[in-house]
Amino acid sequence: MSDAQRRYTGGCLCGALRYEAAGEPSVMGHCYCADCRKVSGAGFIPFMAFRSEAVQFSGATRQFACKAASGRDAVRNSCPVCGGLVFGGTVGIDDSFTIYAGSLDDPSLFRPRIAIFTRGRPDWALIPPGLRVYEGLPG
Repeated sequence: MSDAQRRYTGGCLCGALRYEAAGEPSVMGHCYCADCRKVSGAGFIPFMAFRSEAVQFSGATRQFACKAASGRDAVRNSCPVCGGLVFGGTVGIDDSFTIYAGSLDDPSLFRPRIAIFTRGRPDWALIPPGLRVYEGLPG
């Protein structure tokens, strides 16, 4: 990671699982799919996507995998101590990771641009104005 790049740091509630990401995420948005709603207990998950080489993790994880809309496995990583949901993907295997923006040390760095999987979202899960809206995955 270059010293000149922006750094995104964060982790779980207790601090046992941490990350640092360098550079800008490829995308920032809100996911309204049923899986994200259920795993978060909220109307959506705010997320940021980073290339794997841009992110370093420290601490143990507890993984949960389920089938994603694409048919592939979606792997979510939580802290085994406090249960805080931190990131998606498998270290050493995936070429990108989804960092859950609620885990950021500085939440002001999160600037969502898109809303995905809006088809079927509950009426109370509001989409902020100005986001590009997709019923499923973009492209």
